[in-house]
Amino acid sequence: MTISLHRKSLLSIALILTLLMPQTSSFLVKSAQAQNADRPPMGTIRDAEIEQLMRDYAAPIFRVAGINAKATKIILVSDRAFNAFVANGQKIFVNVGAIMEAKSANEMIGVLAHETGHMAGGHLAQLRSEVANAQIYSVIGLLASVGALATTQRSMRGETGGVGIDSRGVMGVMLGPQEMVARSLLAYQRAEEQAADRSAIRYLNATGQSGKGLLETMKRFQNESLFKSSTIDPYLQSHPLPTERIGLMEAAVKASPSYNAPDNPALQARHELARAKLVGFVADTGEISRRYPVSDQSLAARYARAIQAYRFGRLADANSQIDALIAAQPGNAFFHELKGQALLESAKARDSIPYLQKAASLSGNAQPIRVLLGHALIATNDLKHVDEAIRILTSVTQQDDEYAEAFQYLAMAYDRKGNQPMAQLSAAESLFREGQYVEARTQAARAQQQFKKGSPGWLKADDILNYRPQKY
Repeated sequence: MTISLHRKSLLSIALILTLLMPQTSSFLVKSAQAQNADRPPMGTIRDAEIEQLMRDYAAPIFRVAGINAKATKIILVSDRAFNAFVANGQKIFVNVGAIMEAKSANEMIGVLAHETGHMAGGHLAQLRSEVANAQIYSVIGLLASVGALATTQRSMRGETGGVGIDSRGVMGVMLGPQEMVARSLLAYQRAEEQAADRSAIRYLNATGQSGKGLLETMKRFQNESLFKSSTIDPYLQSHPLPTERIGLMEAAVKASPSYNAPDNPALQARHELARAKLVGFVADTGEISRRYPVSDQSLAARYARAIQAYRFGRLADANSQIDALIAAQPGNAFFHELKGQALLESAKARDSIPYLQKAASLSGNAQPIRVLLGHALIATNDLKHVDEAIRILTSVTQQDDEYAEAFQYLAMAYDRKGNQPMAQLSAAESLFREGQYVEARTQAARAQQQFKKGSPGWLKADDILNYRPQKY
């Protein structure tokens, strides 16, 4: 959404729009462009290695906070800004930039502890209640603004009986209620952010983990915000300023008996691999070389360079480097996954299958790896393999009915088998989960015509046809 208004008006109305369409509570900053929180924001990615690492970070935090880990999803967002936020109470979104920049596992654990504080505190439900009250006040103010505008128009036409007010006064009346509503809601949200910080420290203490990482994250943002601090209006922020947050949490963090507790070495090693993987996949060659020069022979650096070689078409070099990674850690599922992915995307689908099967087995059948395996099986154009792909992908979609890519490959598999109703229904399911509702209804309508009325396929298509996205 783009609002082309005077700068001050844009600020006030953007804040109102952000707060009147909440469903999210962010670790650092909100976008003024509202997202529909019924589905993940655009640019989410799936990666078995990093998803599992985030779940392992969060598991002890969820336990002491009383959060059901099985009902909570951690979703990766393809955004390099350092941020994380919660939506609909049961989803934590983590920007890949946060993982890339967090130097320690403890920093990411602190971020997840903060977001858990929002979930455990029911802040989103409470914020919706605050918004409902604000909406009433805002409507009253806007009605007053419309009345003032009508009076002004009558006055400009020379009509009598109105209040004398010029066009600048009308703008002032229109901004006034919005500004007051925004400030009221932002004050409420700042208090909730402080409560989430306190909860995070409590969870870290209860799990015997240091709060240093959370503190270090705040100090990073304090340094980054120093250059603009003189121009920031603290009453128009959804979060306390970094200086304020540090002041409130530093004493509590340093007083903890776990303040000097070291990071778990195994988690830290996995954290380094996750960072390297993300840099290898999203950074340009210059950044990869700066972060992981050839002189760095750590496993993480070798991982980043192997991905770099694969990404930029140096396939022989990539295969050699990936083979060396597998030799160094034969039980690492994600090195086998990388080998399979590199072969699949080099038009060697049949060769990729053993590596992806091995990766799936070693990872406990992680869904993203099974989806990649399904893709490879379809790409062989062997109908026996296509049957196996349908079995695997159907299992994935039954376990995670929001996995759009799994439905996409399932549509391809059914198409190869000549099963057009199921191919069109699967395509509709994929489009639906990507938020492409018009296109999804088109495919669902085509599929429904070929199913017997009342059958499972007909009912699924009917659900898509009758769905209307919630409007705020």
